[in-house]
Amino acid sequence: MGDRIDDAGAPDLAAAARAGALLTVDLGAIRANYRLLRARAGGAEVAGVLKADAYGLGMAQVAPALVREGCRTFFTAHLDEALRLRPLVPAASAIYVLHGPMPGTAPDFLAHGLVPVLNDAGQAREWRTLAATLGRRLPAAIQVDSGMSRMGMSGADLAALGEPAEWLQAFEPRLLMSHLACADLPDHPLNALQHARFEALRARFPAMPASLANSSAVFLGPSWHYELVRPGAALYGINPQPGAMNPLRQAVSLQARIVQVRTVQAGDAVGYGARWVADGTRRIATLSIGYADGWLRALTNRGFAFIEGMRVPVAGTVSMDSITLDVTGVPEALLMAGRPVELLGPHQQVDAVAQQAGTIGYEVLTRLGGRFYRRYLDN
Repeated sequence: MGDRIDDAGAPDLAAAARAGALLTVDLGAIRANYRLLRARAGGAEVAGVLKADAYGLGMAQVAPALVREGCRTFFTAHLDEALRLRPLVPAASAIYVLHGPMPGTAPDFLAHGLVPVLNDAGQAREWRTLAATLGRRLPAAIQVDSGMSRMGMSGADLAALGEPAEWLQAFEPRLLMSHLACADLPDHPLNALQHARFEALRARFPAMPASLANSSAVFLGPSWHYELVRPGAALYGINPQPGAMNPLRQAVSLQARIVQVRTVQAGDAVGYGARWVADGTRRIATLSIGYADGWLRALTNRGFAFIEGMRVPVAGTVSMDSITLDVTGVPEALLMAGRPVELLGPHQQVDAVAQQAGTIGYEVLTRLGGRFYRRYLDN
């Protein structure tokens, strides 16, 4: 359920009342995180990574908020994402598409003022052919593989293209970039190895601005920043260095409503597969949220929720549309049907839920579903 606003610009309270769960996105927190990242990046430009609909929080709302903070460079993963982003940001903004042009899509980049990130020789040749056809240089970013073995051209790929001074003549080279595999682990030896490899590859492109730092690498220090840093998850409050204190503000809160409360006795099973069995008289609350809303099934018998600051465990299997909580001991006055229960918020951060589910905060955010009533705050 998208954010509902009536003709006067006020929230649609009726839609909020009908919703089984409410997701609040704090745009003010995202803006504050951008300012903090800009301070940590020193003189480097700070881009905004808005792939996956701004990590599930809504590109249409997040992009203008970042623009108000002065952000003018953006990254998406796919071409379609970039096409949706283009009307949301100033015309002079740079929008890079990380996956580059799929075969036959190069003209779409030109038509909408988008910059491809060229990841292999085939993409580079297609972009060069289009430039030759049009008789002009075309903007492009070049991604090199510094050791992640996922995206980007290796040293051998670059050698097959010939001398950069020759094949880059068809391009207006905007950025040389690579991506770190272990930046969230500051002491991991691959960080130093990738940095050294990037430096060696960068020597072939001495005039190009460079970018290596993702969210976590912004916090590794100035030698990682180059001309541009590319935070994504950090904008939305995910801890860039797990195990250390999170300097960022969480940008989301999530509440699901109580549908029903019942008493079960010793030996009674709760939920699919009878994976939770009462060891005595217990109170069970059913909430209107499930894995169809992105609340991970891995939280079965492992996750928690909060009712007025009291932590209550998930009891039983996370279903498609509901979860069940053991609310034994919670005052009955707090267990009324329709009452919202905190799943994300001041008592439970995204990273804590990810730890319970055995995953990462990125997955928790990007899975948040479309049935929520969404409201956006910008203080």
